[in-house]
Amino acid sequence: MPIHGGQIAARALKEAGVECIFTLCGGHIMPLYEGCLDEGIKVIDVRHEQAAVHAADSWARCNPGGIGVAAITAGPGVTDGVTGIANAWRANSPILVIGGQGPFENMRQGSLQEMDHIGVVRPITKYADAIYQTHRIAEYIELAVRHAVSGIPGPAYLEIPMDIFMGQCEEDQAPIPRIRTEAPRISPDRDEVRKAVEVLAGAERPMLMAGTSVKWSRASQELVKLISDIHLPAYTNGMGRGTIPPQTPEFFNRSRRDALKQTDCIVLAGTLLDFRLRFGKSIPKDAKVIQLDMDATLIGQNRQADVPIVGNLACSFEMLSEEIASQGVALDFSAWRDQLREVEMKAEQDVEASLGSEEVPIDPQRMCREVRDWLEDTGDAIVIGDGGDIVATAAKILPVKSEGAWMDPGPLGTLGVGMPFALAAQVAHPDRRVVIVYGDGSFGLNGFEYDTAVRFGLPIIGILGNDGAWGQMMRPQIGLYGEDRVVATKLNFTRYDKVVEALGGHGEFVERPEQLRPALERAAASGKPALINVIIRQDTEFGGGIYV
Repeated sequence: MPIHGGQIAARALKEAGVECIFTLCGGHIMPLYEGCLDEGIKVIDVRHEQAAVHAADSWARCNPGGIGVAAITAGPGVTDGVTGIANAWRANSPILVIGGQGPFENMRQGSLQEMDHIGVVRPITKYADAIYQTHRIAEYIELAVRHAVSGIPGPAYLEIPMDIFMGQCEEDQAPIPRIRTEAPRISPDRDEVRKAVEVLAGAERPMLMAGTSVKWSRASQELVKLISDIHLPAYTNGMGRGTIPPQTPEFFNRSRRDALKQTDCIVLAGTLLDFRLRFGKSIPKDAKVIQLDMDATLIGQNRQADVPIVGNLACSFEMLSEEIASQGVALDFSAWRDQLREVEMKAEQDVEASLGSEEVPIDPQRMCREVRDWLEDTGDAIVIGDGGDIVATAAKILPVKSEGAWMDPGPLGTLGVGMPFALAAQVAHPDRRVVIVYGDGSFGLNGFEYDTAVRFGLPIIGILGNDGAWGQMMRPQIGLYGEDRVVATKLNFTRYDKVVEALGGHGEFVERPEQLRPALERAAASGKPALINVIIRQDTEFGGGIYV
């Protein structure tokens, strides 16, 4: 029985455990929709290809061990999706982007929307290729998925020309291979693990930084056991946030600067020495560095590691625990942990004292406190930060209760991820509350995806801090050039809530702090996608520093 390329692709995706794809319709990729209907794969159609790829990225983050899939049409469809691919590249998110192309038969003759997509995406993908035979579509999908999930994960791009997608072959000519979406766990070199134990045994004030590779290694359990056994103070960054439960005695989040100043040994667990750690300059020169990651090429960037441990981080933590036990090494850093706990508690008290402002326009910290207090009553919510200043503020105030409970633009700093990330998160976790904390600038990038949330009945709630500016840029602009030189950084205090209402959602407008909690409760009770537009204080004071 003959089958077409879209059916073959959908069968391969089904074999890979794909439950839904994110897309914006186009003639080049239409056969895939037909195949998805046959295989029971949901098709979530958005309003911009960037949003489709961001949503695939979010799906991968929400479903560790799986892969996110976006399908985008040729030409501007692919170029619109490039930002999403680049964001997944920096975040190490395993996604497969299927791109359309003009008919292979007319290649290089100037078909509608024909261009060299592979040349565009190759630098920001782990794998980029095209398929020129219908019966090999499933074979190529397996290859692309294998690249996406292996080692340090990341995006793969697969181009399928229109006539190949629509082409047919006999069913037995297109076998569906087994497709693994989890790479084999690679164990580290035991000698390096032994060296790490020796270095830790000689330390008095060690600390651990858990980053993105902890998540992709699915290493939370092994990490928590290690730090709990030896009472090693630990901090998180990137997608490592949530991998250590906040009630863990060894978990800290407000004393990192003090710990870094005093540490004599730092364990970098899937944490890069990028701008977030001042390219390694935050670490004392005489401190020992033990660096764990999934790929050797990530170790030693900006500062040489004294002990490099390469492998799946779950295996690495497990082997560290085994070596500590087998060597009978008595590691106990509880005194150092308790010293940092005092610093942490003082910092917590200082933060808490700053959250009760009654001023109007509303203090951004007060806004975030109200969201925090409301979230305490909503169960294990997923919170997505989309913006600059407001996300930095929210990240300091909103607790991350579990792995995957917080997502943000990440190291590429990509604004506009809010609603696309939320769409995938709500589809993946229909029983959990999904919340976006927005800046008014970032809302303008993909805020129209509220239309998608309305069409699919996804009750996502957005809280938008509206300061009428690109605040993170306006403040340094004023500091560097003066208030009379402000240009391109001011916005209107737009009624974004009315935009969401017009799209079929629920809108709230808040100008006073006491209005926040009732607005949040009404938004939740509406059962609709909702946006709470909060007028916040416009800060103009510049504290120094702009790009790092």
